[in-house]
Amino acid sequence: MSTLSVTRSPRVLADVLPGGMVRDAALVGGSALFVGLFAQIAIPLSFTPVPLTGQTFAVLLSVAALGPARGVLGMLVYALVGMAGVPWFAQQSSGWSMPSFGFVLGFVLAAAVVGALAKRGADRTPLRAVPLMIAGNLALYAIGVPWLMASLDVSFAKAIELGMTPFLIGDAIKVALAAVLLPGAWALVRRVERRSDV
Repeated sequence: MSTLSVTRSPRVLADVLPGGMVRDAALVGGSALFVGLFAQIAIPLSFTPVPLTGQTFAVLLSVAALGPARGVLGMLVYALVGMAGVPWFAQQSSGWSMPSFGFVLGFVLAAAVVGALAKRGADRTPLRAVPLMIAGNLALYAIGVPWLMASLDVSFAKAIELGMTPFLIGDAIKVALAAVLLPGAWALVRRVERRSDV
């Protein structure tokens, strides 16, 4: 019998791992730390207060692997701990008064959207993973852009110019990477299961 028999048809990648609440707690905390680390890969842009970072890629990848419940909890931990003063937002910042904080809140919505779609199998093939990641990016912008608009007291069009347009090429690269990594991870899981059944 396969050692993965309890998760023969896992709904998300995290379900492949053995364990219960301890596993889930470790995954939630680990996802927040993962995003915090990737947030430090940051390139400030002179024309916008929103830096180019690796954190959005880390968010979308981790929440797809965790599913909606663990993903949302992980992003809530990330947001709340950063609001409490831990400098693990982009460029070692913390708090909630910065113009880009709306994107941190957007991580929670993205976790719900991406996690729910991944739970339905949208991360299993490249063709399905692409719209999954696009949906996650749209969720980020749905909160991040209006927050930026309110913080800077600018028009919605200007907020899009500052908080969305400069990042579209980077988003496309992240989508392409995720469309390779997620299905690749599932292919590895299937290979391990087949070998365990031999």
